[in-house]
Amino acid sequence: MITKNMFSAVSVALFALLTYNFVGPNSDIKPMVPGEKAKLLDRKMEDVSGELVSLEDIADKNGLLVIFNSNLCPFVIGNGEKSEGWERRYTEYHQLTSKLGVGMVLVNSNKALRDKGDGIADMKAQSERIGYRGYHVLDKDHVLADAFGALVTPHVFLFNSDMVLVYAGTVDDSVNDSKAVKAPYLKNALEAMMEGKEPNPSVTRHLGCSIKRVKV
Repeated sequence: MITKNMFSAVSVALFALLTYNFVGPNSDIKPMVPGEKAKLLDRKMEDVSGELVSLEDIADKNGLLVIFNSNLCPFVIGNGEKSEGWERRYTEYHQLTSKLGVGMVLVNSNKALRDKGDGIADMKAQSERIGYRGYHVLDKDHVLADAFGALVTPHVFLFNSDMVLVYAGTVDDSVNDSKAVKAPYLKNALEAMMEGKEPNPSVTRHLGCSIKRVKV
């Protein structure tokens, strides 16, 4: 007999299976590592404003923050009362990076979900909902995600003024509650970069929903 608790446990396990990234070591998609130069800097992408912009357009004098994003992933948008998700912290990071002279962009590479909630209109609605005023671009055919080796949403890549990667991974250690953050990895990486130091850690585990690519 299947009890209510057993059903809940199965539901949680199934949810994790569907959303968490399980790209194995044999995958041909490998994340960039610190020390590598940013790729496809001149590639134009559609912003929610309707403007076509490239990473070199968005980068500021002290660097560039790229976050691969989704309108659907629970790790981004939250899961009711269980988790607030990371998206509402984007506005705080945009304010911080603006003060530091670091450009910031959210990138949506979920080609397989364009007509299911990850289209440009959905992206615009998300930006408005969370009060995010920075660049939010559509990565057509997940070309940028493939070049960066982005695997999940959110997947963070922080570049210095020379467009060299200094940090890659997750935002912090508490997707459920911003007040419970004990290790603000991205904030610490930004501070270290501005001081001319190497972030420690420079790579953290990328936790989130797999980017929904379309195989050709």
